[in-house]
Amino acid sequence: MNLIKIAEQAFAGEQKTHPGFKAGDTVTVTYRIKEESKERLQKFRGVCIQRKGEGATQTFTVRKISNGVGVERIFPLSSPFIESIELNKIGKVRRARIFYLRDLTGKKARIKEKKRNFVVAEAPSEEATAGK
Repeated sequence: MNLIKIAEQAFAGEQKTHPGFKAGDTVTVTYRIKEESKERLQKFRGVCIQRKGEGATQTFTVRKISNGVGVERIFPLSSPFIESIELNKIGKVRRARIFYLRDLTGKKARIKEKKRNFVVAEAPSEEATAGK
């Protein structure tokens, strides 16, 4: 089994850094599509339903609603065709795989956004620095 991991690391080469996202987060994946001799970039924005695998074989599934029809797409994380992954919203979910979204429609299919607490670093007051 170690030989397989060594081979994967040898062929991995340069990997792009993507933002840390998990299931429930809304992401925009910019994907390079080849059609005959042309290349174009296509953006796929939706909710990440799951992340699966590890290392070079890691994949993630993104789901969106297009014209009233649910569309899911599985992307390999280490694919050279992924131009960029943008994290739009951080979702508040309690599971690692949220397949229950497939059965929900309308307002029930919404995921609450996690509140981000930003701590503003204040300069030390004069009283705190005077005692030192």
